[in-house]
Amino acid sequence: MRIISEKRIREFWQQRQEAEKAMREWIQTVRLADWNSFSDVRKTFNHADIYGDCVIFDVGGNKFRIIGKIAYGFKIVYIRYVLTHRQYDEKKWQSDCR
Repeated sequence: MRIISEKRIREFWQQRQEAEKAMREWIQTVRLADWNSFSDVRKTFNHADIYGDCVIFDVGGNKFRIIGKIAYGFKIVYIRYVLTHRQYDEKKWQSDCR
């Protein structure tokens, strides 16, 4: 899968060094994935969830969230948000996923 844009993820871990290792692992796993549906995503990340048209990934032992939209036919994951658990709980991201 292609990830657009990894820059959001890098910017996040540059501000939160404790997130870097988990975020790098997530990127590597997604790059190697070949998803055709959400069920494929769940085989790779069994804690992934759907909210509207977004997929929510728990990263770093549930400390962080990556929220993206997936174009399965094009093999692209569009990163919409990279958040701490606290930021995620504020639910400001939800309006983008309906």
